[in-house]
Amino acid sequence: MIKKIKKLKSGFVILFAVTISAIILAIALGVSNIAFREIKFGTNARGSNDAFFAADVGAECALLYDRNPFPPFDHENAFPVTPIPSPPPPPPPSTMDCAETSFPTPDPSPDNFWTFTVSEFGSSGQSCAIVTVDKTITFSCGSFNCTTTVTSKGYNVGDLNCDSTDPNRIEREIEVTY
Repeated sequence: MIKKIKKLKSGFVILFAVTISAIILAIALGVSNIAFREIKFGTNARGSNDAFFAADVGAECALLYDRNPFPPFDHENAFPVTPIPSPPPPPPPSTMDCAETSFPTPDPSPDNFWTFTVSEFGSSGQSCAIVTVDKTITFSCGSFNCTTTVTSKGYNVGDLNCDSTDPNRIEREIEVTY
């Protein structure tokens, strides 16, 4: 009697199918990872733009109220320097209007240092800025000199007080000195 030996070749097909499936899965994961990073990058670019815009609006608002006390702006200087020693400065305007928002003019605390918040603007209506105006008085060569520093920190997300717990919050800062 002749014995027939059966050769089992089915293992090769399964191995080949698993290998091809693994390669296709690796390619799909790589493409989805790239797509996810592109989406996140696009979101960060928008947030960065909103934060910079907020910082710019805050700085421009402070400059508007500090540098233009004459017509066409019918208000006094919003950030008057407390003179050393002389009569008190004229009172600042009672409100400031920036980015279609009106808010009370801040009181200096301490002297010659103001902080205010501008909020609810930007592409999503959630951007805000915290602005500080610091006027430093120095005495040199027989006269008083005033250096003003406007620091505006813009955020892409924030409430009316510019507070947020968002872990993806983006901050941009602009500083103007004159």
